[in-house]
Amino acid sequence: MTTRRLLEPLTLRGVTVPNRLAVAPMCQYNATDGQVGDYHLVHLGRFALGGFGLVMVEATGVTAEGRISPGDVGLWDDAQVPGLARIAAFLREHGSVPAIQLAHAGGKASTLRPWDGDGPVTAGNARPGDVPWTAVSPSGVPMGEGWPAPHPLTVAEIADVREAFVAAARRSLTAGFEMVEVHAAHGYLLNQFLSPLTNRRDDEYGGSLVNRMRFPLEVVDAVRAVWPEELPLVVRVSAVDASRDGTTLEDTIAFARELRARGVDAVDVSGGGIGTGWQHPIGYGYQVPYAAAIRERAGIPTMAVGLLVDPHQAEAVVATGQADLVAFARQAQDDPNLALHVARELTGGSYATWPVQSGPRLASRDRLLHRLGPWTGPDPVRTEPAAQA
Repeated sequence: MTTRRLLEPLTLRGVTVPNRLAVAPMCQYNATDGQVGDYHLVHLGRFALGGFGLVMVEATGVTAEGRISPGDVGLWDDAQVPGLARIAAFLREHGSVPAIQLAHAGGKASTLRPWDGDGPVTAGNARPGDVPWTAVSPSGVPMGEGWPAPHPLTVAEIADVREAFVAAARRSLTAGFEMVEVHAAHGYLLNQFLSPLTNRRDDEYGGSLVNRMRFPLEVVDAVRAVWPEELPLVVRVSAVDASRDGTTLEDTIAFARELRARGVDAVDVSGGGIGTGWQHPIGYGYQVPYAAAIRERAGIPTMAVGLLVDPHQAEAVVATGQADLVAFARQAQDDPNLALHVARELTGGSYATWPVQSGPRLASRDRLLHRLGPWTGPDPVRTEPAAQA
């Protein structure tokens, strides 16, 4: 390739991401009472060792009721800070910018862990110790067939949720994170306010796009007010709902313009979460055009996601100005060293970006392998036959 834009640093406010490769937040459903443990340290730490410039902790509930599942990470209590601080410190020590996504599941809360089945937690299917709870949403619209109707939030309860985001942002700072992402995508609470499919309110928080944006923007304003000026704030959006009759790209561009005006530093562009199926084109990099349109028309940096699987594909996204960061989720789980492999491929085989504990040894092995040539059989070493007894 003639360029290596993917390996260039990106500075947002006072934070410099060492390359354009990010790990997207991925729910692991493995926390206990919202607290992370050794699993999360190893799961996230391997991505820092794997060379990613930005590593983001999974959707972290700002309230206990805002968790997607009983196994979600949370930041509604000071007791949850030390475990996350350990992760943030490890990520920073090993060269990645530590980031965290703050979330409220809204009507999708109290959901089974994926390996336990689909749909809501009930008294009949709950694990021992798990207790179902009543989800909340803008309008009490069930999230799908077989789902219970969530509780419609009152105006006072909306204010409480906003303050929960603020409190979680403060705890994120205490834990040592350098970037916060507000989750307004994938059919969760803030996305539910934005979408006409789930927001059927008739007060100042519903109806027109301006009104549907009101609560998500209030959350952003409140978080930006307590998040330090020198640290970046990101918002994740679903550029379009899964159904064509829901949120449109034009709606999201308007939302992104408001985000930029409020001091948001980048938009993490995903899609779907509300509606039946996926009623839009799909293929490799299928959400990149949304990131490109938002970047160009809202004038804000974007992070691209969605079936990005190849170094040359990711390089092209950044080099052609479609997005400023490229985030990997499943591909990173499949190959935690993906960022190192990308750097090696784009730099002609160098191990310079690998951790010092492994890079020089791998380079030495490569020199030996180059002399030996390719492996051609089960026993390529020629030895003298054993002496006959």
